[in-house]
Amino acid sequence: MTTATTTQESVINKEQLLRHWLGHRHLTRKTIEAFPEKELFEFSVGGMRPFAKLVVELLAIGGPALKNIVSRNTNSYNEEGIIVNTKKELLEKWDEETATIHGYFNQIPEEGFSETFKLFGQYEFPIYENILYFIDNEIHHRAQGYVYLRALGIQPPFFWERQA
Repeated sequence: MTTATTTQESVINKEQLLRHWLGHRHLTRKTIEAFPEKELFEFSVGGMRPFAKLVVELLAIGGPALKNIVSRNTNSYNEEGIIVNTKKELLEKWDEETATIHGYFNQIPEEGFSETFKLFGQYEFPIYENILYFIDNEIHHRAQGYVYLRALGIQPPFFWERQA
């Protein structure tokens, strides 16, 4: 087995990465807001999960994963404890988790982003790659929400409007 060590110069810094992620979270929040209450929890296309269930998945990843990274805990992925029955509750939980993300993200030292971590006891990658996965997964599920909104005849938020 051979190993190689590479050094990487920073392309973006820690604050820029967090701002980028929070911009996506802001846009996902706007997407949640665009849904009518009933359709948020019931509407789907092609057998995919309703958007509220996709959002619950996102809630079970970002904040809990960063908490695990900071505490070096490899707890399993779990969305069972996230119970929301209204759009208001979902938005409140979204805002709580955004604050959790912000708090734990800031506890990771800049040099810590290159360290590997076995996320949810399953996938071992550098921390920055885990965070990029969180963002990619959110974009993927938000795009599903955009398809739902368009199928409902509702204009989704413009994807480039990521700032609060």
